[in-house]
Amino acid sequence: MSELATLTKEVLGAFFLGGFLLGIISHRTHFCTMGAIADVVHMGDWTRARQWVCAIAVAMLGFTALSDAGLIDPSKSLYAGTRLMWLSTLVGGLMFGYGMVIASGCGNKALVRIGGGNLKSVVVFVVMGISAFATLKGITAVLRDSTVDQVFIAMPAGANLNALGIPGLGYIVAVLLLVWVLRDKAFWSLNSAVAGVGVGAIVVAMWWVSGHLGFVPEHPETLDAVYLATSSGRIEAFNFVAPIANSLDWLMFYSDASKVLTAGVLAVVGVICGAATSALQGKKFRLEGFANPRDLGQHLLGSVLMGVGGVTAMGCTIGQGLSGISTLSLNAMLALAAIVVGAVVSLRLQAARLERSSCA
Repeated sequence: MSELATLTKEVLGAFFLGGFLLGIISHRTHFCTMGAIADVVHMGDWTRARQWVCAIAVAMLGFTALSDAGLIDPSKSLYAGTRLMWLSTLVGGLMFGYGMVIASGCGNKALVRIGGGNLKSVVVFVVMGISAFATLKGITAVLRDSTVDQVFIAMPAGANLNALGIPGLGYIVAVLLLVWVLRDKAFWSLNSAVAGVGVGAIVVAMWWVSGHLGFVPEHPETLDAVYLATSSGRIEAFNFVAPIANSLDWLMFYSDASKVLTAGVLAVVGVICGAATSALQGKKFRLEGFANPRDLGQHLLGSVLMGVGGVTAMGCTIGQGLSGISTLSLNAMLALAAIVVGAVVSLRLQAARLERSSCA
């Protein structure tokens, strides 16, 4: 086996392991973006929201440190660019946020639920993957490209807060976020620390794997610099929209030699396996299906909104809301804000509908 093939397998294995650990942590600690927003909206409880912000801060510290140490090139990340795609990120983010509520969680949560035996999430996985693939290369891709993607603000210095030229900005923002997180004594628990620090640290590890371990300065065939095993050809961490679509693509066209495993696909498999391991070990694995046709309809609609919205926003709660925002990407910040707004609107509408039903 060639050295390049061996290195590719190491990158793929590392992403599987990273996904595996993410699956265990998410299952054990109930780390969930949608759940965090729901806790705030319905109970005023910010504990899980602080876990999420802690993960962002840790990932941001790590990404900045790796960049400053010269271990990765931030200009080669998936989220680096000179266009502020404000309309795409806002529209896509709103769709994704609204959809993840009625589909019982984001892409990562769907994978964790599959590992726990939830059959509803299998449907979410398939429909979300098909919708995402259609928005990457199919009918909704044409619509996306001809509408929202045509509206952007050119930023030659980069659509990134680092364009402000403030030294150590990544450290400053991360520390401010951590101060906000740690000032609440309710956060001070092993569960919260494992969720926030653990998830953030795994994202940092994936940045190193993709941007350093998997970097080949000169490919022996093309003589170009490449990042091994990434579907984008750039530095990637976690994202669970396009990788779910790519997982279906790989399964359906397995015999096609051009279809190769990528880091994102292995991360998807890793999360499912990690959550399944945790569920089986904790004796919490159980099969669960749809309660009624309405429940099925809501999950189908939510899955489509997440697939289309996630690709349009260029990421999900993990892709933009954690990996992307750790790079100080302005697109990621807009997408995250829109996802939160979409989720809050969806949660409010759900609550109002339940109240009307109870009064009827």
